[in-house]
Amino acid sequence: MIGYAICGSFCSFSSSLAALERLVLSGEEVQPIISERARLTDTRFWLAAEFVSRVETLCGRAVIDNIADAEPLGPAKPLDALIICPCTGNTLAKLANGITDTAVTMAAKAHLRRDRPLLIALASNDAMSQNLSNIGRLLTRRGVYFLPMRQDDPVGKPHSLVADFASLPEALAAMREGKQLRPLFLEPK
Repeated sequence: MIGYAICGSFCSFSSSLAALERLVLSGEEVQPIISERARLTDTRFWLAAEFVSRVETLCGRAVIDNIADAEPLGPAKPLDALIICPCTGNTLAKLANGITDTAVTMAAKAHLRRDRPLLIALASNDAMSQNLSNIGRLLTRRGVYFLPMRQDDPVGKPHSLVADFASLPEALAAMREGKQLRPLFLEPK
């Protein structure tokens, strides 16, 4: 079973849902995990309850949305892989610095302590400024992989990076072989 964790990069939710749907249609069993902020926040992109309902319907399982329920995903209920899609800059910084204060960061901590692979689909407006060192730190960590990413708007948002969500199947296959899908940084669209 694969864990599929979702953080509050709300503008990326539709792309994340499309990637999740492709994963489920390919036959993967998926346990959804969602940050508390993403579970509770209505935005111009999605109403929270509608989004959670869509995720649960796709996966056929209730979302894990709290630290206590996420903790057993490592020791008691190991996952084959964990995907964080989208992963915000905030969550990336927490992962890089060992901070565990959300369902997503707890799932990642519990998962990584069993040396299981983690795939990060970054969507962050500060990826090439405040979070650049955190990307570097996680790239060197054993078992951590990234979806290829690109600047989504080099002029308007010069520090922003967003994962190429469509590359999830290839990145997952590469991760399962212990490889980082390359190139890691793609040309802007």
